[in-house]
Amino acid sequence: MELVKKKIHMDRIGGKAGTQMVLEEDVNISDNKPDANYLLSSKGEIIMEEVRACENVVNLKGKLVVSILYLTDMEGMCASMEAMIPFEEKVNMEGVCNGDTILAEWTIEDLTVGLINSRKLSVQAVVSFVLEKEEQVECEAAVDLYHEEPVEYRKCIYPVVELVLHKKDIFRLKEEMELTGNLPNVFQTIWHHICFDHVEFKALDEKISIQGEMRAFFLYEGEGDNDRTLWYENTVPFSGIIECHGCRENMIPDIQYSLGQCNVEVRPDFDGEERVFCVEPVLDLDIHLYEEENLEVLSDVYGVDKEIGALATQVPLKSLLLAGVGKCKIADHVRIQNSEMPMYQLIHSEGEIRIDERTIVENGIAVTGTLIVTTLYLSAGGARTIYSTKNDLPFQYVIEVDNITDDCIYKLHSSIEQLTVTMLDSDELDVKAALQFKVIVFAQKIHNLVTDIKVEDLDLNKLSELPGMVIYIAGPGETLWDIGKRYYVPVAQLKEVNELPTEEINTGDRILVVKGGI
Repeated sequence: MELVKKKIHMDRIGGKAGTQMVLEEDVNISDNKPDANYLLSSKGEIIMEEVRACENVVNLKGKLVVSILYLTDMEGMCASMEAMIPFEEKVNMEGVCNGDTILAEWTIEDLTVGLINSRKLSVQAVVSFVLEKEEQVECEAAVDLYHEEPVEYRKCIYPVVELVLHKKDIFRLKEEMELTGNLPNVFQTIWHHICFDHVEFKALDEKISIQGEMRAFFLYEGEGDNDRTLWYENTVPFSGIIECHGCRENMIPDIQYSLGQCNVEVRPDFDGEERVFCVEPVLDLDIHLYEEENLEVLSDVYGVDKEIGALATQVPLKSLLLAGVGKCKIADHVRIQNSEMPMYQLIHSEGEIRIDERTIVENGIAVTGTLIVTTLYLSAGGARTIYSTKNDLPFQYVIEVDNITDDCIYKLHSSIEQLTVTMLDSDELDVKAALQFKVIVFAQKIHNLVTDIKVEDLDLNKLSELPGMVIYIAGPGETLWDIGKRYYVPVAQLKEVNELPTEEINTGDRILVVKGGI
């Protein structure tokens, strides 16, 4: 008698820790940059150089890179600079060891840039880290039984989702955007903002397809007599293929992406004029591929002429509850921060989602956060002067997930699907946004999986006490299997003797049991 076993691969979180650090530094404007008169915009990016597990400690090493756009002391002109603050941190995390895989997520909770004087800025940031120890676990489940002696066994079906592949990868893009005819040539680029919308991944055989849109915004200094700050914005669709050995079309992709390195250059057009922005971004990908199946496993066994029992182990199995998308709409009227700098014309708006809390509630996941919208505009005065305003729009949204419970595991990724900002008057804006929340939710239940079979000779004393024939009255919840196991009689024999078309019986049914073949 031999069990046929199947290996099941799963991922699980073996530990979790968090920390928050405050980064602050005064930075000088480099000598080749003009004086600062007014801060327009700033954005921060965390570049991680090391996330390394040691004994009960995780070492974090990286840097905060802050890009700053400011108004110079020259009328109507802008300039930009970068500030860099390195950091190292040790985070206590019980149970981690050398070589463990640590998943790290970080959020810049607050970024404040202040103007100390025309040549010096202050940078302060609060950065939160969430660290998780990811474990790849493997368990075995008995799915069949080879036997020669008479034996009864039954199976049951569990929906399970297996982790087939987890890896890091990159996707490179190269897009060229040419200025429209009414815009002057580029003398030099001052500022750019690159972001991605509607990004979708699809599992194919041995590869993953990706498609979406790239939005690009540029502030630049015009050439020759047009040496003022100008702007250009464009959106281009993109698509491509990521080679992925072991990927199959029916797999469920859970892929997180972030903008890594991004090279922006100005190149000449066919006439040799500096009019083409060449953008080469790199998307950093964290790829998980799952496969869902209804796993048929042995659930119980008994003997007819032997004492046969199943040895089982309790194992948590993951099943897919939801892989879907929720959308939240925001609409509000907001006023600019500084009414002394009224608006004449909008230039560009960009948004950032900051999630403050996510909680499992009845039939859903409640998300609370803020959409931060930064808008650049031309002032209403005589000079062509660019100013900015930043507005916070709070939101609350529940992603519907039927049958979710507190012990479910989920991953959530947020993005801005659409952002439209229009000017109502010189100091008021109308903001409309659609936020997208991609979520994958796993249910985790404990199941008894058969791991071994124990075979012994029948206890003759026990056997002699059993009647050769008996009318058995079925109790609540009892099945033919329970009756057959009690009297060492095959289920098929019980069906035949009682002329039952199926194995279904009801409480109070009279079942004739006749021992035979023992």
